[in-house]
Amino acid sequence: MRLLLTADPEIEVPPRLYGGIERIVDVLVRRLRAAGHTVGLVARPGSECPSDAFFPWPGLSSLSKLDTLSNMVALRRAVRAFQPDVVHSFSRIAYLLPHLRGGVPIVMSFQREPTHRTVGLAVRLAAPGRITFTGCSEYIARQGRLAGGEWHGIPNFADTEALTLAPSVPDDAPLVFLSRVEEIKGAHWAIEIARRSGRRLVIAGNHSEKNDPEGEFWRRKIAPEIGMGGIEYVGPVDDVRKNALLGQARAMLVPIQWDEPFGIVFAESLACGTPVISCPRGALPEIVREGVDGFLIRSIEEGCAAVDKVAALDRAGCRRRAVEHFSADAVVARYLDLYSRVRARLAGP
Repeated sequence: MRLLLTADPEIEVPPRLYGGIERIVDVLVRRLRAAGHTVGLVARPGSECPSDAFFPWPGLSSLSKLDTLSNMVALRRAVRAFQPDVVHSFSRIAYLLPHLRGGVPIVMSFQREPTHRTVGLAVRLAAPGRITFTGCSEYIARQGRLAGGEWHGIPNFADTEALTLAPSVPDDAPLVFLSRVEEIKGAHWAIEIARRSGRRLVIAGNHSEKNDPEGEFWRRKIAPEIGMGGIEYVGPVDDVRKNALLGQARAMLVPIQWDEPFGIVFAESLACGTPVISCPRGALPEIVREGVDGFLIRSIEEGCAAVDKVAALDRAGCRRRAVEHFSADAVVARYLDLYSRVRARLAGP
């Protein structure tokens, strides 16, 4: 197949620093080409992803109306030049407007809760069967279905090939909090659970240094606890350090306080064989099977009980779960199946 993928214009593919979905798009392009498909990419100028054809966005802001119009035209030109069998967009749905009644099937992927008005408008404008939506979890897909259209929950993937199984850890292994250190990620809960459980806690991730609510959360709730009672902060970590950090952990403890759209770090933890302790919000029930891959808690008291039980879980089973459901191979196979079906549907009998 000839597949044209798009990413938002703000960050290169692959990203030079942070950029979760740009990493996803980069690996997806590489895997699709390795499978024998011809893949074009529309992304920020300077992107170095090895596609068969590259089309740079002229507008570099998703929020600018003028840039949106420029990028809408640029995508139209890219489609005419590349002649794809399917367009797969990880960028703004507005860029797709000229194509909603065209002859090319569109897959539109959402990484956060979709805006119902925008999705509903696209569904009404599109020719029958022209656009299909995916969410990065079934949770996101459920939200999208409220606005109409055909939705599929296809998860993001972790780099399971770069993450290694740690089949066992010592009895005094620490708990690890690995995420941005902010209130919605539950770092304050993690500290309290570790303290009550008598366990060391390693906190890894960046935090706000601004005079905003998250900066205040760090300064008042987290910073005073560092160095006290086995609470350690190691800052942001690269992929090598992440592998080592998760592999040495008794469990990854990230008790989220919001509806997480997916959360790649949870799949990364399982890929290292490390069970997850979190909360049953957003996509977490799709990632963590209660009492199998970890525990989903509703209180600090439940968190303490989970810490006591987590050593009995099968770390090799956690790894299998990640490889079978959240690896690049598993997720790319699901996208390829979807591409084939939307293409066949428009081809007719």
